[in-house]
Amino acid sequence: MSEETPGFEEKPDVPTDGTPDETETAASADKAEKAAPAGDATDVALLAQLDQARKALEERTADLQRLQAEYQNYRRRVERDRVTVKEIAVASLLTDLLPVLDDVGRARDHGELVGGFKSVAESLETVVAKMGLQQFGKEGEPFDPTIHEALMHSYAPDVTETTCVAILQPGYRIGERTIRPARVAVAEPQPGAAPAKDDAKPSADEESGAPEEG
Repeated sequence: MSEETPGFEEKPDVPTDGTPDETETAASADKAEKAAPAGDATDVALLAQLDQARKALEERTADLQRLQAEYQNYRRRVERDRVTVKEIAVASLLTDLLPVLDDVGRARDHGELVGGFKSVAESLETVVAKMGLQQFGKEGEPFDPTIHEALMHSYAPDVTETTCVAILQPGYRIGERTIRPARVAVAEPQPGAAPAKDDAKPSADEESGAPEEG
């Protein structure tokens, strides 16, 4: 039986490959290595969610741009239709007033536009002019089948083309739109009429320089 040496205490076994501090450092590194794959997976998931959110934002932006373009087209179409409806309504109203304006014109030609009737007629003409109604058709202007309607036809030696020689009923337009052609009497050049002789043109004898006979 051995006797214990006084003053000697047993010490715990210490690994031969390092100190206690080194052992703890190695354990921490092992834990960090085990935790690293979990961190990478989290980053990948966040990137995937970010890409998904970016795609959703792009889709919503494209939808918003498409809706905005459709709304702009709708506004332009509504405005165009509104203008067209207004023009049709104004043209319809003014067309119904044309017989009244014809009566006013005939009364003026016969000297009957006097007194209160004259004031009313002038007010009516002012109103329709503000609405864009324009009268056209004058004697002596060339005949244009797009704006004139020939009701009478004749020949005249003093015209060189088909000409309006009388305005039977004036025409009316709104802007570039004709709502009634001018009804006119036209005259054409006389068939077979010889062109006017030029007195200043030298004769054949003068051109040849032949001497005059004595």
